[in-house]
Amino acid sequence: MLEAAIHHAYRAFTLDVSFELKEPSSALFGPSGSGKTSLLHAIAGLLRPDRGRIVFNGEVWCDTAQKIFIPAHKRRIGYVFQESRLFPHMNVRRNLLYGAQSAQAKDLAAHFDHVISLLGIDHLLERKPGNLSGGEAQRIAIGRALLCNPQLLLMDEPLASLDMQRREEILPYIEKLVDEFHLPLIYVSHAIHEIERLAQDIVSMENGRIVARRALQKESVRASAP
Repeated sequence: MLEAAIHHAYRAFTLDVSFELKEPSSALFGPSGSGKTSLLHAIAGLLRPDRGRIVFNGEVWCDTAQKIFIPAHKRRIGYVFQESRLFPHMNVRRNLLYGAQSAQAKDLAAHFDHVISLLGIDHLLERKPGNLSGGEAQRIAIGRALLCNPQLLLMDEPLASLDMQRREEILPYIEKLVDEFHLPLIYVSHAIHEIERLAQDIVSMENGRIVARRALQKESVRASAP
C-alpha cells in the first residue's frame, strides 16, 4: 500500500524513517514529540521532506532525487485533525458538502446519505459548529473527510481533545467506517487502547525514528472491543 523513506531536519529534531505499510489499517504510536504528526504531514503532502521517497499503490507522491512532489490536493487524501476545523459560519450540511467538492455528482447523493447514516449525524445537519459537542464536531470532521472521496484516510489523534466518555462513543463509528468503506487508514495516537481496537499494524516511534513494529489480527482486536 504505502512505501516511505523520509529524512527531514528541524532545529532540534530530525525525522528519519523508512518503512512499508501493507495492512488496510495501520497506526503510528508514540509519545508526544516522537515525530508521528510530522510523518503524517509528509504522507499527506503538507510537509516537503529534505530527502525522501513516498509511493502509494504504485503512484510516486514524492521523490526528492527525481524532483517529484505531488501537492496535497492531488493526493486524494482525507485528513482528520485533532481539532475538527469546521467552518463556523457554515451549518453542518454545508461543512460536509465542502468536503464533497471532488466527488462525482452522480454518486454524491447516495454517498452523502451513506456517510451521515453511518456516523449518525442526520439530526445535526442544520446546526452550526458552535452548537455541537466535541464528539459531534469530530464526527462531522470525519464525515467531511470521507465525502472528499479519498483513496487514503489519515487521522491525527482525532480523539485527543475529548474526554473518555466521548472517545468511547466515537471509536465504534471509526471501526464501522474502516469495515464498510474498505478505505486504507493510518491512525496516529499515543493512546494504545485506541490503536489496538483500530489497527492491524502498529508502528512505534521515538525521537523521529521507528523503534518497533507489531502486527495484530483484526478478528482478535474486534473480539476484545466492548
